[in-house]
Amino acid sequence: QVQLVESGGGWVQPGGSLKLTCAASGGTFSTLTIGWFRQGPGKEREFVATIDWQDRTIFYSDAAKGRFFISRDNGKKMVYLQMNSLKNNDTGVYYCGEGSGMAIRNPPPGRYRDWGQGTQVSVSS
Repeated sequence: QVQLVESGGGWVQPGGSLKLTCAASGGTFSTLTIGWFRQGPGKEREFVATIDWQDRTIFYSDAAKGRFFISRDNGKKMVYLQMNSLKNNDTGVYYCGEGSGMAIRNPPPGRYRDWGQGTQVSVSS
């Protein structure tokens, strides 16, 4: 079983950038599909981006497309989420999770497990 820990969140003004990191321990990281989700205040957890174990398949939510970029370093057991041109409604707690099977478009949260504790991203002026 893999353990995931998110980091890199913080406060940023609209238009700014942040880079989140999902660090894994245990398990066989290089064969995992990893996804980033977020949960805004009073909202349900929603999909942001996912990447499969060989980097061959990447999907983004419509909200993230063109602004966020997911990548992974299997040697370091890390997955990154580079977030650019941040908006107020990007505010929320960002979680990474281990996916069940291959990466798919717009996956539900239930397809992922072993969530980390999350990292808070706050975008405001």
